Amino acid sequence: MEGPFSLKGHIALVSGASRGIGAAVAETLAKAGAIVVGTSTTDSGADMISNRMSKNSLSGRGAILDVTDRESINRLINDIAINEGPVSLLVNNAGIAQDNLLMRMQDDQWDEVIEANLGGVFNLSRACLKGMLKVPNGRIINIASVIGVMGNAGQVNYAASKAGIIGFTKALAREVGSRGVTVNSIAPGFIKTDMTDGISEQLRERLLEQIPLNRFGDVHEIASAVRFLASPESSYITGETLHINGGMYMI
Repeated sequence: MEGPFSLKGHIALVSGASRGIGAAVAETLAKAGAIVVGTSTTDSGADMISNRMSKNSLSGRGAILDVTDRESINRLINDIAINEGPVSLLVNNAGIAQDNLLMRMQDDQWDEVIEANLGGVFNLSRACLKGMLKVPNGRIINIASVIGVMGNAGQVNYAASKAGIIGFTKALAREVGSRGVTVNSIAPGFIKTDMTDGISEQLRERLLEQIPLNRFGDVHEIASAVRFLASPESSYITGETLHINGGMYMI
């Protein structure tokens, strides 16, 4: 893809890319010209990413990664540097949810969600920055959530992790802006994925009542926003959070 939104020359790393938003982001960035490495926690997920890239004649591959394992991250970053080049575009998408009311929440439910969702953003951003500072037009894009700004009962761990990502984004943007690296986040609302497909019809109706556009979002609507923030067209935007929620929450 040529033009103002071309990502030709970028080496992109997308965490959590085997399905849902991450899969759409990886494919969209590759179609825009980036070489994309998408990650999954399993062999089958990494193979799925590689097969999808190959099937669509896109430049990229899948890789196994645990975003909470810093040694695993360092190995992957070094491997990408050798085989593709230094990462110039990082999309922190990987995340988990373990919902429970606070009074019933187990220690491991809190620890694991914070470590994966917020700790993973810290781990990957720090690991990629050293190489990113040596290339032009570095980009870090973090996937937060509407839950991080409006809260949701039964999700104090998830909400805290996603709110933390927004604060992390602002602070890091101030640190690396002078080096030409922009750092932004996207806070999706309810997006149609296999996770939302599993919710009850009653809950779906209640949620739709809160969304002025009266529908769930599509993964490609999030991926298109990532492509914009990764492109030269967004070069004067940093430290911002783009809310994509159909009007469910308005700042």
